[in-house]
Amino acid sequence: MKTNEVLQKDVQDAIKWEPLLNAAEIGVTAKDGIVTLTGTVDSYTKKLEAENATKNVAGVKALVEKIVVKVGTSWEKTDNEIATAALNALKNSWENPTDKIKVKVENGLVTLTGSVTWNYQKVSANNSVQYLSGVKNVINNITLEPSTQDTIEKKAVETAIARNWSLGEQDINVSVSGTKVTLTGTVNSLYQRESAASLAWNTPGVSSVNNELVVEYEYDYAD
Repeated sequence: MKTNEVLQKDVQDAIKWEPLLNAAEIGVTAKDGIVTLTGTVDSYTKKLEAENATKNVAGVKALVEKIVVKVGTSWEKTDNEIATAALNALKNSWENPTDKIKVKVENGLVTLTGSVTWNYQKVSANNSVQYLSGVKNVINNITLEPSTQDTIEKKAVETAIARNWSLGEQDINVSVSGTKVTLTGTVNSLYQRESAASLAWNTPGVSSVNNELVVEYEYDYAD
């Protein structure tokens, strides 16, 4: 059983453990399993580190992220410089079909649009640009257009999830409609929730994943 106070401290400790983060930059509050992060960091990378560290803490059911990225003067880039760097980064990764991905940059906010065949290409495009100097946030609006419209096999998704070490014993139900997958049931952490969705996305031919998994954790809501 975790109290709000214990969960808050666990998240603070997890953030403090990350080499890139200065715990004093990030504020943490916890209420009924919902964790809110506030504060200011000097790179989008640090913002991502804080988010990921929080998601991996047992007892976190939902994350409200209010961290602001303020790039230091020495790392500041113009939108044109960021756009050029983003295009080069996409071009240098073999996973990215650069002719199908468009980049827009506005005040350090990078927006990706276009369409790709596989979800790993969408993820790869995001990873290619999110760590670039000057980037304050990334919005990934790339859509999926599978090369085949064959109906997804439910068993294939279920098997992929079952063989994952962290998900094999979780109460996860899979339903399939054409090329769309829906996940329902319960898991113990946000990490497991996102892992299940990632595995479903990796199934050949999937065009969308509706992740309705609920995070349940034995939790004492006392202050």
